[in-house]
Amino acid sequence: MKVYLDNNATTKVDEKVLEAMLPYFGEVYGNPSSMHGFGQESNKAMEEARKTIADILGVEASELVFTASGTESDNMAIRGVARAYKRRGNHIITSCIEHPAVRNTCKDLEKEGYEVTYLSVDENGLVDLEELKAAIKRETILITVMHANNEIGTIQPIEEIAKIANEKKIVFHTDAVQSAGKLKLKPKEMGIDLLTISGHKFYGPKGMGLLYIKQGTRLGKVITGGGQERKRRPGTSDVPGIVGMATALKAAVAHQEEECKRLSELRDYFEEELLKKVPEIVINAKGAPRLPGTSSVTFKYLEGESILLSLNYKGIAVSSGSACSSDELQASHVLLGIGIPVEFAHGTIRFSLGKYNTKEEIDYVLAELPPIIERLRMISPLWGEFVNK
Repeated sequence: MKVYLDNNATTKVDEKVLEAMLPYFGEVYGNPSSMHGFGQESNKAMEEARKTIADILGVEASELVFTASGTESDNMAIRGVARAYKRRGNHIITSCIEHPAVRNTCKDLEKEGYEVTYLSVDENGLVDLEELKAAIKRETILITVMHANNEIGTIQPIEEIAKIANEKKIVFHTDAVQSAGKLKLKPKEMGIDLLTISGHKFYGPKGMGLLYIKQGTRLGKVITGGGQERKRRPGTSDVPGIVGMATALKAAVAHQEEECKRLSELRDYFEEELLKKVPEIVINAKGAPRLPGTSSVTFKYLEGESILLSLNYKGIAVSSGSACSSDELQASHVLLGIGIPVEFAHGTIRFSLGKYNTKEEIDYVLAELPPIIERLRMISPLWGEFVNK
């Protein structure tokens, strides 16, 4: 049996999404910026997709900018605000558990003279609103805190954070890449100025991102070129990708409530059974609101890579952290941020469930995983030390 439990990294493209995209690879191929009939046919499809997404998010179509990824959207938001509001101030507030697309962008801006405050989080990955309030200063121009964490699934109190930012007239950005299609997302109602999503996280195509820019929010240029996307993001528009993302988001929100309930129950079943079968494990962020399909498990006294490879041998795909930093050997900054010791952080595996996963697959994982952990611990010096103590 093959079981894919790495849906936070990417998802399988829905067949209906692929079907919707196919005509725009061949039959309708004009550049949507062209004035002729071929181009205008493509442009019509692109604008209809933009309207579909706008209606789902409860925003104006003119407030949406298509990009090539969530990472590009994050960069466009953060660097754009930094440049547009530089005369007003140079201070940015973020959290210590952000995705590398946000974290590394902030670190890069520090080299350019910007000051960044990295808010700490509690053992469940939640930011402290009082710490946020205390961090704000006259020079603060941007607060950027992710909606839901990609590694542990923690859902932040975004509306409360937005309220604090709005009261201080500070631009608020949230990376909603993991929450789009899974949680209610209405940026205007939530008080969000800038919001990032990515199509491949909700069964749409890879290479397709989106940035919501609330009307009146200023952004400096990050990419220079032509006049596409109302001169906000140059580059030839990916019409098949745009159509695919709109189709995928529409399908995801149509069944969002029942799918979230199903995944939450399946995740809880997995965790409860795993706790019965395997000793010395920790379910991370279990005390916080979490994404329905995300389960981060720390297997003490083991290396995550050995668990991952052993599961892969059995046809089970999981992750040891963010796919965007999977080639790094350092312990996850997210796990360290919630207080997990370095030696245990290395033994953490992320199981991320999606709409194609079944109870039969979870039972297969529950049958294969415990003996793998037992075997690896038998040859682990750390486990030997623990047993001897």
